[in-house]
Amino acid sequence: MKKRSLLLLLSLTALLALGGCGKDENEPPLKPSDIAETIETPATDAEPSATDTTDVPQETDSEEPPAEGMVRSDVTNEWEDEEIAASRPIAVMFPTDRNSQPQYGIGSAGVLYECMEEGEMSRQMGIIEDWKNLELIGNIRSCRDYYAYWSMEWDSFLIHWGGPFYLVDVVKRADVQNLSACTIGAGDVVAPATGSSAFYRYPKGSAPSIHNGFTDGAKLYSTIENLGYPFEHRSQYYDGDHFKFAGVSTPNTLENASGSFDATEIDLSKIFTTTKSSFSYDEETGTYKKYLYGSPQIDELTGEQLTFENVIIQDTYWEYRPDHKYLVFQVHDSGRSGYYFTKGRGIKITWSKSDDYSPTKYYDMDGNEIEINTGHTYIGIAQSGREPIYK
Repeated sequence: MKKRSLLLLLSLTALLALGGCGKDENEPPLKPSDIAETIETPATDAEPSATDTTDVPQETDSEEPPAEGMVRSDVTNEWEDEEIAASRPIAVMFPTDRNSQPQYGIGSAGVLYECMEEGEMSRQMGIIEDWKNLELIGNIRSCRDYYAYWSMEWDSFLIHWGGPFYLVDVVKRADVQNLSACTIGAGDVVAPATGSSAFYRYPKGSAPSIHNGFTDGAKLYSTIENLGYPFEHRSQYYDGDHFKFAGVSTPNTLENASGSFDATEIDLSKIFTTTKSSFSYDEETGTYKKYLYGSPQIDELTGEQLTFENVIIQDTYWEYRPDHKYLVFQVHDSGRSGYYFTKGRGIKITWSKSDDYSPTKYYDMDGNEIEINTGHTYIGIAQSGREPIYK
């Protein structure tokens, strides 16, 4: 058995000592018998990537891979091992609460979604391709049905800590393969905690808290294997033609795009009113640095701030559910507006998504599919009527 390093354990202890403790009505606490006795990672058959890409140049625009067995990622367009590209990613629910920061493994997300939930609080979902060797992932929170539909675009395993009653109809579908730490829903409307053995509380012996639920790549691998879920993309569901990427050596700068404007600072405080998510363009790296609550958003596994080559904002129809508490977003739609930001500039766009497994497509105002740049992409789902501020 492989043990965590002392440094990681100490950093986790410090993090969770500062984290908030409280009951989330959508996340029933695990029973004492369900709480992990240890965070040792069990041995699995999961092997490290066949190709060590540490020193592989990612900026080459050649059609020839820089090393044998590498292909372009459908998610980021970066070179990666062909086994990773053929495998299904995970879609992990990450909180944005102040006391839940920082997260572990979130920086590995090639695409990060952020959308509002009830109580003027947003939540994030990360699409992670290379997940099998991640030492720690979390903390993890509950899901909502609209996130499940975005996860379907990537044919991913949905990883979450329960969810409200209206999520039940989605996760009970045979095609939606989710892993949940606890029972979903309440009363007579429930779905089982499929794959709950992949999750644990930390530190050992701590009381259940909304900010101390974790998993890791090895536990996910062994649990998914035991459930009999296929690891490789399911051809009947997966469409690899998701984004249209610009050439690496000829990136989309938007300089000659019709109606483009400067956008080195992107303020989403009118969209995400509590977290006040924002971005600042770093010309040296060509990326947007992400902030929450005015501070850098960090992946504690690497100690690095989240950065994105592409920032997309989707204006989305929404309304309250009959209980006047939970929100519903119209995920399947066409012709709705939005924004695309890259290289310190922006343009207005439209977007469409026709069905559960079809990719969301983005178009400029002339109707041409936009070319996004190689790298990580942030997708902010804005309630219709809420606009970004940029300069």
